[in-house]
Amino acid sequence: VRMWVFEETVDGQPLSGIINSRHENVKYLPGIALPDTLVATPDLPSLGEWADIFVFVLPHQFLLPACRTLRQQRAKFRSGAYAVSLIKGIHAARRRRGGGGAGGGLVLLSDLIRQQLEVDCAVLMGANLAPEVAQETFCEATVGSRDPSRARELKALFETNYFRIGTTSDEVGVELCARAEKCGGHWGRLLRRPGLRGQHQGGHHPVGPDGNDEDRTFFESCGIADLVTTCYGGRNRRLAEAFVKTGKPISQLEDELLNGQKLQGPQTAAEVYTGLQAADRLAEFPLMAAVHLICERRLAPEKFIDTLRNHPEHA
Repeated sequence: VRMWVFEETVDGQPLSGIINSRHENVKYLPGIALPDTLVATPDLPSLGEWADIFVFVLPHQFLLPACRTLRQQRAKFRSGAYAVSLIKGIHAARRRRGGGGAGGGLVLLSDLIRQQLEVDCAVLMGANLAPEVAQETFCEATVGSRDPSRARELKALFETNYFRIGTTSDEVGVELCARAEKCGGHWGRLLRRPGLRGQHQGGHHPVGPDGNDEDRTFFESCGIADLVTTCYGGRNRRLAEAFVKTGKPISQLEDELLNGQKLQGPQTAAEVYTGLQAADRLAEFPLMAAVHLICERRLAPEKFIDTLRNHPEHA
């Protein structure tokens, strides 16, 4: 397995070199032994001619630049190569100038990968936190793939006795669940019931290629279970709590609490807000709108309760 590492210097040494010599990511995953078969490289384009499966698991704001870099080697991709995305979020496509508004809107990250690399892309999402997976704590996830053979292959690759994998053909539903969870899970237990309703409604909006999903997907690990997991644990919840209590900017808290890693929740909330605003549907999803406004300091956290009081389901 070859892993692309955005090169940086740690204690005077390149991070990729440390990972390859010590088999540990001392900055972002300290104390966790990495297998000898994992090789870190800062040369992203070189992976294009090597990989059978591209596994994307990086902050979603860096996905488009990474795809554009990897695309340089598209002619050298192996026959039958495909991708799987583990990224929770959504991409807000920018409107082209002079294009009459064309080119804007929300795009699934798996669709972004398909468009940029011209390969098929499955998804894997679920009720788990990265530290728990690394520490081999029991957890689950869901693979979404329209190709049954690839679903079986990904299940075999990812599954262990502590990381159990379910499969479904509902690629879009799996990814939309994770998109709403990353935005909605930001604000904890108050969100669970109306937030789940918004997550379910959001899953039925035409963002994906067919604008549809299966209700049973919400009962997979990627659905309700993932929402509850994020509400109770994880860095989005931890940083959101500090954001409200300390009044510090999110960027400062990322440095202090996440060792410089970037939080995906606020940007996902912003992109969902932009998409709902463009579709004139903000009133239907007041919790998702409120999360973004609070992150932007345009709404006091205490006013979040008013959003619940005036939620459309209470009308």
